[in-house]
Amino acid sequence: MSAITVANNPERSRFEVLDADADAGSVIGQAAYVDDARSGQRIFYHTVINEEYGGRGLAKVLAEQALDATVAEGLVIVPVCPFIKKYLRKHTGYADHVAAVTSAHLDFVRDSLAQRVHQ
Repeated sequence: MSAITVANNPERSRFEVLDADADAGSVIGQAAYVDDARSGQRIFYHTVINEEYGGRGLAKVLAEQALDATVAEGLVIVPVCPFIKKYLRKHTGYADHVAAVTSAHLDFVRDSLAQRVHQ
């Protein structure tokens, strides 16, 4: 297997899976989020691994590292993303660090993404 790493890219609001053996350390997957500084929450809304890297368990590695980093930063996890939600159901050790998704979270994600488009 190639040299795979996971890193937070706060400028792009996502944790990235990088393949050091690919062109220029290509991003081969991501767990995108928006941070709500007022509430101390990180809202995960999309996780994806490039198709050619599928079946290697990279999404699980990505989720674990992203969630561990989020907890270490003292932020609460809000799992809008179906994969993150599923991962959390199987890994109950994060339960004290998770907030239930509300319509306000969905509105916050929508508004945050709309602002990025207009910048």
